[in-house]
Amino acid sequence: MNFDEIITLDKADPLAKKRQEFDLPANTIYLDGNSLGALPKVVKSRVAEVVSQQWGNDLIKSWNSHSWIDLPIKVGEKIAPIIGAGQGQVICCDSISVNLFKLLCSAFKLNSERTVVLSTKDNFPTDLYMVQGLSDLLGPDLCQLQMVEEQDIQQSLTESVAALLLTQVNFRTGRLLDMAKLTQLAHDKGVLVIWDLAHSAGALPVELDKCEVDFAVGCGYKYLNGGPGSPAFLYVAKRHQQAVKQPLSGWMGHAKPFAFDAQYHPSLNINQFQCGTPSVISMSALDAALDVWQDVDMLQIRNKSEALAAVFTKLINMNECLHELILCSPDNAHQRGSQLAFSHDAAFSICQALIEKGVIADFRAPNILRFGFTPLYTSFEDIWKAVTTLVDIVDSELYKNPRFNIALKVT
Repeated sequence: MNFDEIITLDKADPLAKKRQEFDLPANTIYLDGNSLGALPKVVKSRVAEVVSQQWGNDLIKSWNSHSWIDLPIKVGEKIAPIIGAGQGQVICCDSISVNLFKLLCSAFKLNSERTVVLSTKDNFPTDLYMVQGLSDLLGPDLCQLQMVEEQDIQQSLTESVAALLLTQVNFRTGRLLDMAKLTQLAHDKGVLVIWDLAHSAGALPVELDKCEVDFAVGCGYKYLNGGPGSPAFLYVAKRHQQAVKQPLSGWMGHAKPFAFDAQYHPSLNINQFQCGTPSVISMSALDAALDVWQDVDMLQIRNKSEALAAVFTKLINMNECLHELILCSPDNAHQRGSQLAFSHDAAFSICQALIEKGVIADFRAPNILRFGFTPLYTSFEDIWKAVTTLVDIVDSELYKNPRFNIALKVT
């Protein structure tokens, strides 16, 4: 593969114009959008308007005049088609961790005779921590976490399992779990399923309704480009909404919050999963960022994601000095999300050297160098330049310089 072929791929890219909608820093190749998405240009003007006009001038009137109060539902409805959900099933609020707590309790409410939450050993730690915290709160007789390897999920679905908690795309390896198959297998055993979409929403087609998923969570700051600390979202299938009861009975989940009733009466729809006052500035940023998706076909996103990864892999394989990078992601593109993970004893220092050279990737303990591909703004030329830089760093052994081994607070 040569540079002329790379340019040809960019010219044929149906998503190429989307790159112009992002404020990308000069001399930077950004392959970490699977951790924090880049800044859409529209967000800058929206946040400025919310701060200076809506808050600064209109003050408290903006809850009505600028529909601040409706943002959780409005933003949820914008996310819904990206994750294959119909209306009235997605709401934007809180964080993934808080939303998981709500959904775990909801699942136990529906499956009250069962006590086990089944998950995978390599699930994202916060998901496991939330189950551990709930077990500490309720006691192991009412809630206990069982962790298994990904390949052992099916055989572990027993009649003691109340909920199966899975992340669709493994944060370390990028392995993609079969949502339709595993959801059906769980339902066959009377098990409810909670899917974490942190690394799949906006990266590949998700079909929550088609797969008859019960519950799901996801974040707004990765592929959805809502900004650091952007609010999360949750999905509750309509068939469950009147039967569930989430534990964080804050006033925004009340059927009539401004009646100021001393007794809690939950809304009987997705609104009950709100808790406190929505974070207007950050939610407005996400609302604006989601406008970028209005004319996007998720199949085009998926096709480009696979193509970017294929070019990256081919270029890696063409350079002998990179053969010590061992692919940890599945070889089959259909079995992984929009990232590639490689193991190397010096993964951390290689990553730091890349960042110094303007190629932003990330490191995941213990020895994973991870590259995320965000099709809305990553070009094939970016991939060429990133691998060229990686070759220079490894071939020259630049990464062995002691300054690249200084641990930072955030990796």
